[in-house]
Amino acid sequence: MSQPHEILLSLGKNLEPVRCAVVHPCSLEALRSALEARDYGLVDPVLVGPEERIRNLAEGNGLDLSGMDIVPAPYSQASALVAVDMAVAGKVEALMKGSLHTDEMMHAALVNRDFKTRHRLSHVYRFEVPLYNKPLLISDAVLNIRPTLTEKVDIVQNAITLSEILGVFMPQVALLSAIESVNPELPSTLDAAALCKMAERGQITGAILDGPLAFDSAISKEAARIKQIQSDMPGNADILIVPDLESGNMLAKQLEYLANATASGVVVGGQVPIALTGSADGLPSRIGSALLAKLIAHHQRRLRR
Repeated sequence: MSQPHEILLSLGKNLEPVRCAVVHPCSLEALRSALEARDYGLVDPVLVGPEERIRNLAEGNGLDLSGMDIVPAPYSQASALVAVDMAVAGKVEALMKGSLHTDEMMHAALVNRDFKTRHRLSHVYRFEVPLYNKPLLISDAVLNIRPTLTEKVDIVQNAITLSEILGVFMPQVALLSAIESVNPELPSTLDAAALCKMAERGQITGAILDGPLAFDSAISKEAARIKQIQSDMPGNADILIVPDLESGNMLAKQLEYLANATASGVVVGGQVPIALTGSADGLPSRIGSALLAKLIAHHQRRLRR
C-alpha cells in the first residue's frame, strides 16, 4: 500500500474493524476491495447483493468468502435499499459502494428519511498530492450538483468535521471561484463572501475561512504574492470548497490523472458514512475510502456514548 494510505492507516491502527455493508459487490474490483479492507482490519464486511452471482464471482477468481455474511438482494437498486435499511436499524456502522452506479447508491440513502441527520449529505475527497505539503480535502465534487448558500454551509461544516476526525483542527478552508474579488456576475464569489461572514458570526465553526480565492491563490504563496492578495491562506489550505459539482469533479480528476494524486472519498452527514468510489477507481482508492469510513464510524460511535 502506498505511503499516503500508510498515513491514514496510522490513524486507525488501534481501532477495531467496523461492520460494513458492501453494496452489490458484483465486479472483481468491488469484491476484492471488500476482502482487502477486511484483511487490513478496516471493516467486517457484510456482502449485500445477488448471492449466487457473488459466490460464482468469488469462486471463478479464487477468492475465499468463508465466514462472510451475505444478505441476498436481487439487483443493484434493491441491494442499496437493503443496505441503507441495515444502517438505519443499527446493523452496520458503514456502507461501501460496490459495482452499482453512484446515483443508485445515493437515491437509496436520500429516500430513507431515517438515514438523514440535521446536516445535508455531502461528499468529501481526501487527496495526497505529491507537489503539495499536506493532504487536501475537496468538497463537494460528487453529490451536490449546484448547491445553494444554505447547502454550502453544511458542505463546509461536514468537511470541517472530517478534518477534525483526521486530526487537523481549525483547518484553513479556501472557498474557490475564478477570481478573488466579489463580483455579482459570479455567484460563487457572493457565496464565498457570505460564508466567510457566517464563519465570523459563528454560523460555521471550527475553521478559518477565506474566499473567494482562485485555485492558484489558494495553494500557491507565489501566485498570491504576485496578485498582491493579503491572506494567510495561500499554500496553507487544508480544505477546498468548490463552487459546484462540475468544477469540483474536473479538479479532482485533474489532480488524480495529471498530478499523480492519491484519492479516497466518503459521503458524510448521514447516519453512517458511505465509502464512495468511482467505477474506474483502483484498489488503493477503495481501501482509502474504507479507511475514512472506519474513522468516521468510530467518531460517531463515541458521540453516541
